[in-house]
Order: sequence, then C-alpha cells, then structure tokens
Amino acid sequence: MFSYSLSRTALVLGLALLSAVPLSANDAEEFNSYTQGRTIHFSWEGQAYGAERYLPGQRVIWSFLDGRCVTGKWYMQSGDICFVYEDRPEPQCWRFDIGDSGLSVSIARDDGSVLTLRERLSVRDEMVCLGPEVGV
Repeated sequence: MFSYSLSRTALVLGLALLSAVPLSANDAEEFNSYTQGRTIHFSWEGQAYGAERYLPGQRVIWSFLDGRCVTGKWYMQSGDICFVYEDRPEPQCWRFDIGDSGLSVSIARDDGSVLTLRERLSVRDEMVCLGPEVGV
C-alpha cells in the first residue's frame, strides 16, 4: 500500500511539474511572436546596453549602439533562447521573460553572477549600422 501511494504521489508531482514547464516549441513561438519584425533596445542597470533587430527566419542583427552591427541566428534549447553571431560562433543562451514591462533576458556569467537586460519601452534612439571599415 505504501509503495502505491508513493508512486501515485510521484506521478501526480511529475505531471504537475510537466504542466508547469512550458514546452520548447511554445517558448519559441512566444519569443518569435513577440520579437518578429521588431528592433528591441535593451538596458542594463538603467543604462542603454544595446539593440537587436529580429528578422524573418530567426535571424538577428545585434549592436552595442556603437555603429557596429553583427548578424546572427537564434534558436530554442532547453527553454532558453540561444544566439550564435558571425563574430562569436559559440552559443549564448538566455532565459527570457515577457511581461507587462516588456522583454527581459538573463544569462549566467563565467563568474557565477547573472547579467539581466531589460527592454527599454520608450526608446527614440535608432539602431544605426555603419558600413564595413575601409582601409588598412
């Protein structure tokens, strides 16, 4: 009798956890629906940090707002949004949340701290991408 109760309890808890964790496809659809066709400006600790333009086909253009832009792609992995850029082939995977205050993304740093970027909702800045550097 005890093992049956334990198994049933484990099953109920397991099902509750599964229903509480969104499926990866749903996360990707939610992220794509929110970002597709937009340029989102991010802040870190209240200061402008960078901007990303979300293009069709899960393609992106990132800039630290210094005029230099890099292209990349995003994909879903284990509930995170991962980005690979032309100048950085190793993936950067972020947890994301879409709420009343917009999009926020967090990534664990090598030192164990967490970097959290938040969407700046009332932005008038343009994301400017200058041409390639010319010369020697």
